[in-house]
Amino acid sequence: MAVDHLSNALNSIKVHEMVGKRECKIPASKMIENIMNIFVKYGYVKSYEKMKAENSEYLVVKLDGRINNCGTIKPRTPVKKGEWPKTEQKVIPAIGIGLLIVSTPKGIITNREAQKSRIGGRLIAYVY
Repeated sequence: MAVDHLSNALNSIKVHEMVGKRECKIPASKMIENIMNIFVKYGYVKSYEKMKAENSEYLVVKLDGRINNCGTIKPRTPVKKGEWPKTEQKVIPAIGIGLLIVSTPKGIITNREAQKSRIGGRLIAYVY
């Protein structure tokens, strides 16, 4: 049985936000850390800290109450460089509200950064 750690992490963040908690523990990985860096950069979470347990690492995320919804996009569909506005309309509630997180040749970035750089990529997650 395959486990999607990113989906579990984003779902945990969403549930903790809905309940009103200010802290959340999620599993650590490079991809999740890159996505948390984007969340911190754009103000969706206050901060995060990497902690170690016996045999595993996890992130303690300080929530700010700004996330209405977040999750992964399955299947991870490719988007060409000129299709960003059309893709935004499909996934997030309105153009300019929220972010799409994308895997590109330049790393994991947002749809806004990909549009400025004029590159395409594969959709990973969304937040608004």
